[in-house]
Amino acid sequence: MSKLSIFYNSLKYFIIINKRNMSLDTLSALRIKYKEKKEVLLEENIIIKEPITLFKEWMELALKTEEILEPNAACLATVNSKGCPSNRFVLLKDVSFDGFTFFTNYGSRKAKDMATNPNVAMTLYWCPLRRSVRIEGKAEKIPIADSMKYFHQRPRASQIGALVSEQSTRIPSRHHLDVAEQKLKNDLGDDKEVPMPNWGGYLIRPQLIEFWQGQVDRLHDRIVFRRGSDVDKEIDGTLVHKGENGWIYERLAP
Repeated sequence: MSKLSIFYNSLKYFIIINKRNMSLDTLSALRIKYKEKKEVLLEENIIIKEPITLFKEWMELALKTEEILEPNAACLATVNSKGCPSNRFVLLKDVSFDGFTFFTNYGSRKAKDMATNPNVAMTLYWCPLRRSVRIEGKAEKIPIADSMKYFHQRPRASQIGALVSEQSTRIPSRHHLDVAEQKLKNDLGDDKEVPMPNWGGYLIRPQLIEFWQGQVDRLHDRIVFRRGSDVDKEIDGTLVHKGENGWIYERLAP
């Protein structure tokens, strides 16, 4: 997407927001229009009954929707050793039949959470499409060679930033980061390879993927795919259905 397109899309949203005349006083009354009855999400329209293929279809549409500036932005939720949850946004960088990949500093809070409790949840929301996908599964580190390959594909400034910042540690000021960044740039010059810090990728192997689509009457569509040991025993052909590649699927009330 060109910078001009991004500017016009941002301007359009600015105009829309100002037309709403929103304020905290009107927060409880805020509504947006969702999809009409003719656009419901029906099981028979899901040609391949497994979630990764469907996710890729939805992501492809999100990528082509200009109003969505960062379609791979995903909210990642983790739980620490004391059972306390936290969440933050990361960028989804790969989707395969194995699962969903993102990258982070291995010393970050989320990395420490995943080291003690690999159970995570991830949510993507595409407002212009009135669609959301929710993922639950276990996170595991990807091979270091794969992390290294991706790290050196990033812009050089991003590589340096990752090396400078010991994510989630306390620092005295913004100036502290700026000084450390400039020192590293001086040390590396323009040609030296940026060494990869304590940083890399995680793969979420999904056990549950929910597809949500908003409907104007608030009777939203929710279709959930699940897999795991003994899930086939739940199949009854009425509420729970057999999918493909070891998945089952069901519809939930909104």
